[in-house]
Amino acid sequence: MNELLGDFGGASFNHGLYRIVSAQDVPTWNARVGLAFSEFTGRITCFGYDWLGRTFAVDKGRIEDGEPGILMFEPGTGEALEIPANIKTFHDVELNENPDAALASTAYAEWCQTGGGEPAYDQCVGYKIPLFLNGKDAFENMELSDLEVYWHIMGQLVAKAKGLPPGTPLNLRS
Repeated sequence: MNELLGDFGGASFNHGLYRIVSAQDVPTWNARVGLAFSEFTGRITCFGYDWLGRTFAVDKGRIEDGEPGILMFEPGTGEALEIPANIKTFHDVELNENPDAALASTAYAEWCQTGGGEPAYDQCVGYKIPLFLNGKDAFENMELSDLEVYWHIMGQLVAKAKGLPPGTPLNLRS
């Protein structure tokens, strides 16, 4: 982890498809993800994120090939997904052999080809209406967003919606 952040922290790959968190931003990312996914607070360390703002973290609560496993936190769907890899196999195998599954690389190419902008280090392509609130998984429901603002808003929504039956109104004033 230290080597990854030291060598590549703040770097962007494939025109914003995937980025590595700057070492000084790790605590901010851990808190950002913890807002939405409080059950993982204290057991994750965020290290990267993709064009959709989906964040990747090592999870001390799960072991893959003798090392902490990887989780992907999706602010647009409100889900935390286990990736069957550790930090080494995630970068050496998953990103190379399964870039579409790991990073939605085909959708990113389509986004760019249809005039969507490449996200900067502090941006993502986020949902206007998140999928967990019945938003459509379509480019018309997506926009270039400030990453901090997007995660802050989605984090609050995910936390409020967690465990509620579908269709339950969210009281966002409390």
